[in-house]
Amino acid sequence: MADILYTYHNQVYANITNRCDCSCVFCIRSHKDAIGEAEHLWHEKEPSLEEIKKAIDEFDFTECTELVYCGYGEPTCAIENLIASAAYAKEKYNLKIRLNTNGLANLYHGRNVIPQLAEVVDSVSISLNAPTPERYNEVTRPSFPNAFEAMCSFAVMAKEAIRQVRFSVVDVLSQEEIEASFRLADELGVPLRVRKYA
Repeated sequence: MADILYTYHNQVYANITNRCDCSCVFCIRSHKDAIGEAEHLWHEKEPSLEEIKKAIDEFDFTECTELVYCGYGEPTCAIENLIASAAYAKEKYNLKIRLNTNGLANLYHGRNVIPQLAEVVDSVSISLNAPTPERYNEVTRPSFPNAFEAMCSFAVMAKEAIRQVRFSVVDVLSQEEIEASFRLADELGVPLRVRKYA
């Protein structure tokens, strides 16, 4: 049985799906079966809402104030379980909810899911990954055409509905690409954070 909740760098993460609509060249899951204090993050089957709630109830949140939805899959691919379990965690344990996402949820679901997310999510980190559509497609290898434009649009819409929204890039990019990513983020009005490659 895969870990649903796990800790990494003193934060608590929810691993609610292994589905993902990207295949990023640097994705950690292509190199390891787990990260942080997790033993195994590959689900044999998608966890049910009841199983996610059970994992939340069994976790000691005494020292924690935030639950981060980020595992070996794109959390918004399981959006109903994401919304319902996040609402449960907020109500029962008074946790803030952060979503780490590729920003392609509207493409994946064929509708604007941001209003749904805004009901339970306090902050969003969107993987920008690259400063241009061409480089984004090389690095991220998304399942959809026009994914880069959709991701940027998602970020702009999300910042109008959710209190804290930011982009992230991984420091595997060149310095020139990182600088270009900062320029793009400034143009879109969304802060950018450079993450260390795990």
